[in-house]
Amino acid sequence: MKALSVIELAKLYGMNRQSIYKRINKGDLSKNSDGKIDLSEAIRVFGEPSQRSTPDVTTLQSSTVQKSAEVDILKQQVDMLRKQLELAQDREIFQREQLQAKDEQLYSLQLLLGAPKAQQSEAVAEPIPEPEIKKDLESTSKVVESDNGHQLEKKPKRPGLFGRVIRAVLE
Repeated sequence: MKALSVIELAKLYGMNRQSIYKRINKGDLSKNSDGKIDLSEAIRVFGEPSQRSTPDVTTLQSSTVQKSAEVDILKQQVDMLRKQLELAQDREIFQREQLQAKDEQLYSLQLLLGAPKAQQSEAVAEPIPEPEIKKDLESTSKVVESDNGHQLEKKPKRPGLFGRVIRAVLE
């Protein structure tokens, strides 16, 4: 007959190992010289096991089925995570494009309004050098006579920041 260890016998009958050890200590169940229990001895004490097939084969089959089911679930989870990653990357690209468009709009508005720039850009209009501004102002100055007969040179107002930016953009 076949000899089983205490653990195998416990699994076969669905019992605790302690219950089997108690039966051995009482003398109801005996071990062989190799420390294992004959199946016929276990049947005499506990009766026929509910499942007569060998526990190793069923255990292997059930663990194989269980592992393949786990693998399938993990594959599904990996596919789902890949799709979520792709969606997140698409969202990130879209958000970057939106941010870039907003930055460009902001820069255009700053140029039009003459506001201080948040960042230096390559397309910044170069300011007109000071000597040129003075030349423009000198050439456009007018001589005006005052009430007392003296001649006064009236210089026009220097254009404001907005006027200078518009001139720079148009030139």
